[in-house]
Amino acid sequence: SSSRFGSRAFKQGTGFLNVRVQAMAPMKKAMKAMKAAKTMKSMKAMKSMKAMKSMTKSALADALATACELKRSQVSGVLNNLAEVAAKHVKSDGIFTIPGLCRIKTRLKKATKAGKREIFGEMRVVKAKPARTIVKAFPVAALKSQF
Repeated sequence: SSSRFGSRAFKQGTGFLNVRVQAMAPMKKAMKAMKAAKTMKSMKAMKSMKAMKSMTKSALADALATACELKRSQVSGVLNNLAEVAAKHVKSDGIFTIPGLCRIKTRLKKATKAGKREIFGEMRVVKAKPARTIVKAFPVAALKSQF
């Protein structure tokens, strides 16, 4: 009972399938290395984002006070008033622009019905959610052009 390829070919590991698997082994190694490099790159980006700290309100007040030659308490008051005015206008008009910095907008996210939905290939029961207003900030073109 000898096959077309010969019975010894598969016993010794020199069959067609074995040769093909051996040829693909370096390619798999290369793919794994590329994948590892990609994950390392994304992890480095995440670490740099974690290391980056945003400026505190007092640090911002200090910087503005030295730039404008004002007292820190005055600048802090201006920042508080800016926040109040912005909140008031966003609530009433739905839009507020801080020139040269950002535009704050509101948008209505519509309600979702309860039921079953396919999420990641499996059926899940989803609860109903009411409509809600979402506040978003978008950079102004002048700020975008600096990067």
